[in-house]
Parts: sequence; C-alpha cells; structure tokens
Amino acid sequence: MNRTGDNVGALLREWRQRRRLSQLDLALDAGISQRHLSFVESGRAAPSRSMVLTLAETLSVPLRERNRLLLAAGYAPSFGERSLSDPSLKPAMEVVQRILDGHAPNPALAIDRHWTMLLANGAVAPLLAEVEDKSLLEAPVNVLRLSLHPKGLAPNILNLAEWRGHVLERLRGLNEFAADPVIAELEKELSAYPGGGGHRRKTDKASGIAVPFRFRLRSAALSFITTTTVFGAPLDVTLSELAIESFFPTDEATARFLRGE
Repeated sequence: MNRTGDNVGALLREWRQRRRLSQLDLALDAGISQRHLSFVESGRAAPSRSMVLTLAETLSVPLRERNRLLLAAGYAPSFGERSLSDPSLKPAMEVVQRILDGHAPNPALAIDRHWTMLLANGAVAPLLAEVEDKSLLEAPVNVLRLSLHPKGLAPNILNLAEWRGHVLERLRGLNEFAADPVIAELEKELSAYPGGGGHRRKTDKASGIAVPFRFRLRSAALSFITTTTVFGAPLDVTLSELAIESFFPTDEATARFLRGE
C-alpha cells in the first residue's frame, strides 16, 4: 500500500477504497456523519484516538496497521508486539503446541503472517524428506515457497496446477486484505514458478467441498484438506498474525498411512 506520507486521512481513505466502500457506507457502518469522515480523509479535521480505532475496526484493518494509523494521527500505538519467546506469550504458544501435538498423526504447523513456519508436529517431517533443495528447509522456512518451488515439494504434489492456483489465489486475497508488500513480493515470486495454470479438476471427493492437497509420499498417494485456526480477539500484533494450518485426510487410505497401518 502507498503510505502517502503516513497522513492518517489519506491512509484511512486507502483502506476504505481497498475495502470497496463509499464514504457514505463507511460513515454509516462507523456511526459517524459522511461530512465528518470527508473532513478526516481530506485532512481538514483531526480524528480523535477513539475515532481512528473505530474506523480501523469497521474497516477490519490488521492490528499492525492500526498502530500505524494511530502513529500517523499523533497517538501512541494501542497494540503491543512481542517476540514469540517473550514470557507473556508463553501460555499462547503452549496452547499452539498442544494443538499441533494433539492433531497427530495428521500434519499440522504454525505460521506467521508471511507464511514462515514457526512450529510443526512430528507428522510434517516425513512430507519434507524428499525435498531436493535442502536450503529451502533452512530457517526461516517459508511454507508456500517450499510447497511450490520446483526443487521443493512441487514434484510430489499430484494436483500441482490446482494447488498452485489455490495458493496464488489465497495470496492475492491476503494482500488485498492486509496490504503487505512482503506478501505481494511472495505472490510475484511464486507466480513465476512452473506448475500450470491452476485449472480446477475433480480428482477426489474433497474437490467438491475444498481444494485438496494431493501428495505422493514414497509409493503412497495421500489426499488432504486443510483448515486454518487463528486466535480469537487478540490484542497483540504477533498473536494476531499467528495461524495454525491443519491437514485432514480425505480418504481412509491416507488415514491408515498416517497411522502407520
């Protein structure tokens, strides 16, 4: 997103336009007058701290960017940002680890806003065993780069064109929501990888309800659907950007393989 000199009115206008809302729509949703919103966006009126937060909440602005809006308006940030090793985040990280471990023998991993792998359970490692370029497994590991790279997981993804299309579509949606330049660059990089046009094909029963992740591991053809879990009502930037990606088998053959049967 163009930061427009970090002028709060211009930033709010950019977020409103990104959400495809008119001034009237946003004003009605936020419970203010359109005239006042117009004055704020044009710089003719300085918004209060509470108004900045109300507008940011109404626009579903990520917490990191809400802090930026507050700073642009001359106020201190409202949301803390801690490292994952901070003692205050220990209870949350313990919850994440319990969720990952409890999901075994199915794969599950925790990622940050840029799809960097933070934690994983033991079922993830076997999926990575045949990665040709081992540098892709060196920290920080970007999960999406690893999955679509021609020397990563891509050669073992049985529905690569379909999965690649899903990943790129998801990245576009994330960039539209968060206006993150790192995500935009990642999308550009992954779009240049080979793998087909992403046309959807019905390859198994999961295709009718979700895009499956079909993967060849040794002699087995595995099929998964994935879910994403986030923390509810986070007040910390780091925690708000953490997500858990869980893989569920779509057929009994995959379930048996994961159980080692």
